Formats: sequence, C-alpha cells, structure tokens
Amino acid sequence: MPLPTPFHTRTSAACESYEWRNWSGFLSAGIYEMSHDREYYAIRNSAALIDVSPLYKYEVTGPDAARLVDRVVTRDVTKQRVGQVYYTPWCDAHGKVIDDGTVSRLDANHFRITSADPNGRWFQDVGYGLNATVSNVTDDLAALAVQGPLSRAILEQVVGGVDFSKLAYFHLAQGQADGFPVTVTRTGYTGDLGYELWVRPEYAERLWDCLVERGSGYGVLPTGMMALDIARIEAGLIMIAVDYVSSHHAVIESQKSSPFEIGLGWAVSRSKGDFIGRRALLTEREKGSTWGFVGVQYDWNALERLFAEEDLPPRVAGRASRSAVPVYESGNSGQTGQSSGHIGQITSHTFSPILKQYIGIGTLLNPHARLGEYVDVEVTVEFKRKLCPATVVKTPFFDPPRKKF
Repeated sequence: MPLPTPFHTRTSAACESYEWRNWSGFLSAGIYEMSHDREYYAIRNSAALIDVSPLYKYEVTGPDAARLVDRVVTRDVTKQRVGQVYYTPWCDAHGKVIDDGTVSRLDANHFRITSADPNGRWFQDVGYGLNATVSNVTDDLAALAVQGPLSRAILEQVVGGVDFSKLAYFHLAQGQADGFPVTVTRTGYTGDLGYELWVRPEYAERLWDCLVERGSGYGVLPTGMMALDIARIEAGLIMIAVDYVSSHHAVIESQKSSPFEIGLGWAVSRSKGDFIGRRALLTEREKGSTWGFVGVQYDWNALERLFAEEDLPPRVAGRASRSAVPVYESGNSGQTGQSSGHIGQITSHTFSPILKQYIGIGTLLNPHARLGEYVDVEVTVEFKRKLCPATVVKTPFFDPPRKKF
C-alpha cells in the first residue's frame, strides 16, 4: 500500500476527487478537484502547490564527494559553484541513460541528487574506492514545488533570509519560514517561474499552512499530477519510463537511449575528464545519433477533419496521454493521405490550453527530426487508426521569459 508523504494530512483534506497515484510507493494526488482545469491555470496564471516529496533524494559527502558525482553525471561538476543546481542525466558504460535529475551543490564536499528511480546502489558502486559517503535521504526531506508567475510574490511573504530578486535560475539559497530552516531551489517541472522548497518532514504541515494562508490572495491552489503532466509537455520536459526507458530496465538494446537521442545532448560536457559513458558519448557526438528528440505540432484543421469523418467534434482536450503512438513519413507534404515508413514515436502528447494547439514530444529517426519536417502521427478516432499531419517544431512549446528572469 502506498505511504503518505509528510504533506498528506493537508493534501488529503484538499483532495475532493479522491483520485490518487502511486508515485514511487507514496500517495500522490492525481487531481484535487473534479477537473484539472483550475489546477493547470494556477500553474500558468497564479501559483500551484505540488507535493514532490516522492522524488528519490541522495546526499553525497566526504573529501571525494565532488570526484564521485563528477564520475557519475555527464556535466562538469568541477565547474559547479556552491549554491548552483545542475540538471543532468547519468549513463552506463555504453553511454545509455540510466536516469536524469538535479544535482545541488550545498557545499564544497556536499551534494544533493534527486532522481525518479532508486539510484543509491549505482552511486555507491561508482564511488567504490573513493572517500565519499552516499546517503539515502528520501524520507528525511519533504519537498514542495511552488510554481507559477506569482510564486515569487508568495514566497517573499513566507520565506525570510532569501533575496528572491537575486536568486538565479537553477540556484539555491538557505532561508527560514515560521522559525524553521528551508532550502529554496529555483527549479521545477513546469517550464514556468517556480521554486522547490526542501524541509525536514516535521515542518511540512507548517510550511503548507503558511503558503496557503499567505498565498490565498494570490490564487494559490494545490495541484496534482494531471495538470503537471500538461505543463511539463508544454515545457518539452521528458519523463523516465514514458519518454525513455532507463538502461537498467530496458529489456532489449533498442529500448535504450543516449542523452543525444532524448534532447539532453547539451548536458554532455565536451571537455570534462573521465566519467561513466564518456568514450561511447564522444564517439556518438562525432558520428551522430540514430534518433533525435522532437516536438511536434498537429495540424488542427486536419485533426478536425479526422473526427468529422465520424460525425464527432475533436475529442483531444483533457488529460495528457503517456501512450506512445507511431509516426510515419509524410504521405503528401503534410496533407492528409497515405503514408509509409515508420520513423519514430510520439511518447507524450496533450492539448495545450494556453497555446490552443495539440502538441507532443518524442523521438524520430534522423534526419526526420529536423525542424520544419512534415510527418504523420497516428490518431485513434472511434476505434479507427487514422493519420494526422504534424510539423516538427522547436521545444519548449511554452517558454515565458519569467522562467529565467
């Protein structure tokens, strides 16, 4: 049975839908109200409270802590400053992605790593022979994301000791709220202005109460996984076991992906020293990748026609889909028609309420992953598999300046 998070007394009281998800063995609200609409718009128009405590959390300490972390991840930890947060993948010896997450440098020899899957044993194995300790602190920290354009204004009312006007994107600061310590990172999974707060579990309820009390005038809302899923697709952000398969869980070799194939090539350092997977990744950078990460925008007029053929309006609004659908070469320069040649898959797709477009992310064979390429994506209408033309476009789909400034 899934366990309650440190915020459960508050999230359960707010969860009118009684719809819960099992997230890494913890209860996570899917939606709080009967529809996710208000929660989604809280992310985009005001502020959302999202319990992200189920994230796996590890702390690496000791004289060789930096060497261990640098050996694991693909980014150059020797260049990471204290107070800076990295988003990065880590790979196996063949350059295939195991997981992705954040690395916060709390001190010169103190790092905190978050991940979607349990990675403690891998970190310990990689650190064999080094003078460093890997500790699983998942149960020792409650984590709450405050996301949305008014998140900063609310936190300025709640958290003291932090100059939010100077807290840069993907950096952290130490502060206090209602007399207890809180770590603030300017990070999130929504592609919007946002922060994540990290506290001891015994302070979780007080933190929630302070944010709800001070944020009520700003339209703050508890927000669940349904709304978050739409936001992260709009932001072009990948999810493990949905948009890629961890190399530790892949059943066949073709299920594995390199960072270059899932849009994380930018996070592979060109100049750092040895790390797990370096040789394979340097070779792939030189020779090119088989797959490329893409965003696609569906042709709305064509989508309407596909539904009209069955006397239906377009039924695409609502929850995001994590069901992968095949992509084919365009049959007629982006117009509806016969298509041939399977060239990839869209792994996450949704109707974007703020963009008023149907969008998706996935992987295509190179060179079909080029911007502007026309493709045909499978759509099911009344149990019939049809093809909708779409265009490969730049991600993120939604990228407001406030996210970084």
